[in-house]
Amino acid sequence: MKNSGHKNSCALPELLSPAGDAERLEAAVRFGANAVYLAGKEFGMRSASPNFSREGLAQAVEYAHKNGVKVHLTCNTLAHNGELQRLPDFFTYAQSVGTDAFIIADVGIMRMAQKYAPKVKIHVSTQAGVVNYETAKAFYELGASRVVLARELRLDEIAEIRAKTPKQLELEAFVHGSMCVSFSGRCLLSSYLTGRDANRGECAQPCRWKYALMEETRPGQYMPIYENETGSYILNSKDLCMVNHLPELARAGITSFKIEGRAKSSYYTAVTANAYRHAIDAIPLAPSPLPSWIPEELEKISHREYSTGFYFGGEPGQVYGTGGYVRKYEVIAVCTHCADGTAVLSQRNRFYDGDTADVLEPGKKPYMLRLSGITDENGEPVASANHAQMNICLKTERPVAEGAIFRKKLE
Repeated sequence: MKNSGHKNSCALPELLSPAGDAERLEAAVRFGANAVYLAGKEFGMRSASPNFSREGLAQAVEYAHKNGVKVHLTCNTLAHNGELQRLPDFFTYAQSVGTDAFIIADVGIMRMAQKYAPKVKIHVSTQAGVVNYETAKAFYELGASRVVLARELRLDEIAEIRAKTPKQLELEAFVHGSMCVSFSGRCLLSSYLTGRDANRGECAQPCRWKYALMEETRPGQYMPIYENETGSYILNSKDLCMVNHLPELARAGITSFKIEGRAKSSYYTAVTANAYRHAIDAIPLAPSPLPSWIPEELEKISHREYSTGFYFGGEPGQVYGTGGYVRKYEVIAVCTHCADGTAVLSQRNRFYDGDTADVLEPGKKPYMLRLSGITDENGEPVASANHAQMNICLKTERPVAEGAIFRKKLE
């Protein structure tokens, strides 16, 4: 299916979605991304994601390009000496399969990429901490076609960077997802507390743990750092959500809107891509209010309390009461195909005959659909879909698109 998000891609900012594996890549493409960013088995900042083997990378690039979507390959870990000898082959292969861009944080690694994969564009990672126009210009003069700005910038600072850098230099910035308590994600907590280097893709997320104080002469007597009887999550940053402010971001000169979340689910990828696709397409209509269903969609994925990050000054703040997520909906099924008035649904969580599902189709506003008269594959009526990934048949007068996600609000 041809990606529908490209119809306005010449005039509007790029929508860049995460793709932690092939399933999430397909969700990003299907639900409207202009480009995806992903990693191989090495050198990416999310080693917890399945990521892509060599063969998988070739297939990913082929699939994305067939649908008009670009592929940005992360190489933004801080590589140590012992890893350098593996980089030439990594770069050469990535170029051979058609990778569009590398996301790189290190000047030396950037030079290696230019030597071994000269046809692939260089995007400077947010890990590089670009916060001023002189640094952005310097990277451009070194051969970068894009810089991913540090998350700690205000909109007026971004506008000044845009005004004082070559117009050919693209500016990318995050618009949604988890935020790191450390500057531009360059954290040492994980290394100190667990021996897992966050700057090499192995973050254990200790910023999400619960902390308390203990006075030296009173061992075992814990005192909350924040006034809460269960302790404190003082390092637990709020999530970023800028869906209601995309026109301001575009006016500041940002050319690519990036969604965080390569370690998150294909459902998260689909919902965020669909919501931001519609929000980007609505930019020319500003200052008309954004349709309410678009930000409401982002309440249907697991998330921490939302904020607007650093864009309007101040800091995003932390979620002190819990290290977990707000979760209001669950996926109950995915449509595998629909023909002759029958939709075949692959079960994801239990649902019952007579339930009403909230359905999200690629490129569309969600709608409600009653699941009445469901049967198994043999046409036998069933009271519930209670087996993992069992196929359920639903008679429906409304055609349901392949890949449509069926959801149910949690009680």
